[in-house]
Amino acid sequence: MKDTVNRRKFLKGSAMAATATAATAAGVISAPAIVHAQAGVTLKMQAAWGGGIFLENAKSYVDRVNAMAGDALKIDLLPVDSVVKTSQMQDAVHRGVLDAAHYVPAYWYSKSPVASLFGTGPCFGWSSQEVLGWVYYGGGQELFDELMGSLGLNLVSFFNSPMPAQPMGWFKEEIKDAGQMKGLKYRTVGLAADVLLEMGMSVVQLPGGEIQPAMKSGLIDAAEFNNPTSDRDFGMQDVSKHYHLASFHQSQEFFEVTFNKKKYDALTPELQAILRYASEAENSNFYWHNTRQYATDLNTLQSEQGVNVYRTPDSVMAEQLKAWDIVVERMSGNDEFFAKVIESQKAYAKDVMGYLNLNQPDYKLAYGHYFG
Repeated sequence: MKDTVNRRKFLKGSAMAATATAATAAGVISAPAIVHAQAGVTLKMQAAWGGGIFLENAKSYVDRVNAMAGDALKIDLLPVDSVVKTSQMQDAVHRGVLDAAHYVPAYWYSKSPVASLFGTGPCFGWSSQEVLGWVYYGGGQELFDELMGSLGLNLVSFFNSPMPAQPMGWFKEEIKDAGQMKGLKYRTVGLAADVLLEMGMSVVQLPGGEIQPAMKSGLIDAAEFNNPTSDRDFGMQDVSKHYHLASFHQSQEFFEVTFNKKKYDALTPELQAILRYASEAENSNFYWHNTRQYATDLNTLQSEQGVNVYRTPDSVMAEQLKAWDIVVERMSGNDEFFAKVIESQKAYAKDVMGYLNLNQPDYKLAYGHYFG
């Protein structure tokens, strides 16, 4: 009986299929079963970079998105100041003048000091890699989204590209003691400005392209930007021969890729996922690509351009940590949300770095064994 029923179902299905085929051949079916793809979406993204390695990094993210999205989505990357000034980029994305931006949270620090905690905050013994771990797996993204909501910003942001600690920068002489820094006019951004003010410096916040001319003219006495490659591109070796690596003023930072929320929400879940996961993929590419280039350019600064490179003394960095304590306590007392983010970061850093510090061998010991 069962075989008879199955045979009847098969014959009935075959007859229906044959009828449909015949009808198609006769032109009876009026609407062919064709799926029409939605017209492709183009997003205009402005970067905070006019050239150099950071614009390359922005392009790398965009290339990943475009390769994965095919005809469904394309990002057009625009260099710095193409539509608005860097200081206006976040507002432009919020209002829909731009669809997206590639920059760092410290560039809109004036809206909320909490912004600086996402990349240029105090060092709790962690690097940029672990801060990004906090963003993805320690509640950082949720806290950032809460911040966006409290500020009424129509934005969705992702973070990527764990930067090595930023150099303390370029000075007119070798810095051997924190006392030498007092009174110096120094360029930095974000909460680092508050920290170095606590150390007795006079801080000026300037865009990257204005740093070298400002030091050349005497507007500032010392400066940092981010890394040996960008510093060399800016020509800092032409205004100073004393370059200090290692510092706690900005020891962890990464890029923010931000989108207009209305535009983002209108995308399909698949395209939203591409924007998000392309950001995660860019983490590894950035670190591999940039550290290789930074090392090459540092060697060139030393061997070909006469730059004296020093490691910032531990005594100076200890004073930076003391200044951070003062700034964090003051900011936390004035802003409950700032304090909430700090406590979340400390909890993550204590656990994760506790494990890593116990587990990681002394890589410097091994380096010295082979290279001196």
